[in-house]
Amino acid sequence: MANQNFYAILKAAFRPALKKPFLTLPNGDTVTYGELDERSAQMAGALRAAGAKSGDRVVVQIKKSPANVALYFGALRAGLIYVPLNTAYTDDEVQYFLPDAEPAIFVCDPAREAELTAIAGKQNVSTVLTLGPDGDGSALEAANAAEPYSKVHPRHEDDLAVILYTSGTTGRSKGAMLSHGSLSSNAAALNDIWDFQEDDVLLHALPIFHIHGLFVALHTAMLSACEVLFLPKFDVGEIIRLIHRATVLMGVPTFYTRLLADPEFGGEATAHVRLFISGSAPLTPETFNAFYDRTGHKILERYGMSEAGMITSNPLMGERIPGTVGYPLPGVEIRTDGNPGEPGVVEVRGPNIFKGYWRMPEKTEEEFRDDGFFITGDVGAIADDGRLSLIGREKDLIIAGGYNIYPSEIENVLDAIPGVAESAVIAAPHPDMGEGVVAVLVANGLRLADNLLMDALSPLAKFKRPRKFFWIDALPRNAMGKVQKQVLRETYKDVFL
Repeated sequence: MANQNFYAILKAAFRPALKKPFLTLPNGDTVTYGELDERSAQMAGALRAAGAKSGDRVVVQIKKSPANVALYFGALRAGLIYVPLNTAYTDDEVQYFLPDAEPAIFVCDPAREAELTAIAGKQNVSTVLTLGPDGDGSALEAANAAEPYSKVHPRHEDDLAVILYTSGTTGRSKGAMLSHGSLSSNAAALNDIWDFQEDDVLLHALPIFHIHGLFVALHTAMLSACEVLFLPKFDVGEIIRLIHRATVLMGVPTFYTRLLADPEFGGEATAHVRLFISGSAPLTPETFNAFYDRTGHKILERYGMSEAGMITSNPLMGERIPGTVGYPLPGVEIRTDGNPGEPGVVEVRGPNIFKGYWRMPEKTEEEFRDDGFFITGDVGAIADDGRLSLIGREKDLIIAGGYNIYPSEIENVLDAIPGVAESAVIAAPHPDMGEGVVAVLVANGLRLADNLLMDALSPLAKFKRPRKFFWIDALPRNAMGKVQKQVLRETYKDVFL
């Protein structure tokens, strides 16, 4: 049987293009595909020399860089399990992840080496390496000194490749176990449906501790040996400076709202781009339409999650309907637990689905149906033609006076009001109704009076309309741009009491 290590599959795809630029940095420096392969072999050799064996975990909390990419692929080719952590996690949070993952090696930023080494020592992590954004640190020194691990360690498609910890917004973070097969099937499906070609150029401004920037962007591009314009972070000025070279941009909705806020961004700058993709958080119809009006491009929205990779996508060729996330990827099945055409919790089955939660067998069993469908916790409706529209998270459901209320329905109306830049609708405990609807708003100019907001909400049933409105400067968001509603719920929990 052929080696099903995902890195072996990627290497077979880019082997004819070893001299071609893979990562191009803002200063013009490049890393070719051949250099990436060599550097990953050096990193794999360093990890092996440090004592990591096949199946061991390597926990990584470092800033985005080409060396970070080489470390990731070095871990895969060495048969190790890569565990990226959000760079925003605090020392206290790292203290949870290390004993849970029990890594053989922990790689951290040199700037935090002292405190994180002390934490790792308390958690019995024997080896701590460092890797900085400029490629500095002991991991690079070890890679230069070690014998390169030039082969690709044999792996079966069911063997674990990555553990991604969920954000933990509703309790203890869970480690989603992703296999080599789930990574390869998802990358192949996206590469196909988005028609990536070797002459594409991907503009990459996403973090790479998350599924979006690490898997969706890099994996998909590498299967076609595309060039990647590799930015350390999202910067409107850098995007505008480089967009004329790109054919594809992947981003979160915040990327697009910030680009639209810059008058220099428009149709002339984007003439060379064939595809704008959005994900990780809902894209409002207002942003979709404003972007189309400004550039002539219809953003392609897709839907995925840590446990499943990408699940659905609006079509490359065909109608992209704002407010919907399109059709299931090839080989992926979706359904809801509601009546046909009505909202229900989305369930998904396919080769992309994770293997379960790390060391949480009971939680894993709880989240899967007997026939193998994974319960996503997202509420959506499937149209007759199979197109999925998401309504919100099941946990976001508001029940007021016995009526079910989905926040996104209200948010869509609020976001369309002139003077409202964005909104978040949450529940707060209510002594009479059980829960009351609260709207938290960000202004686009002057803040509107409550009576004007209520007038605009008149198309909604009365029980759906917010009973309280609050204006703030900006909605709290995590590193991927998702609104942190749990923060808002805590802030406004007493407004009806």
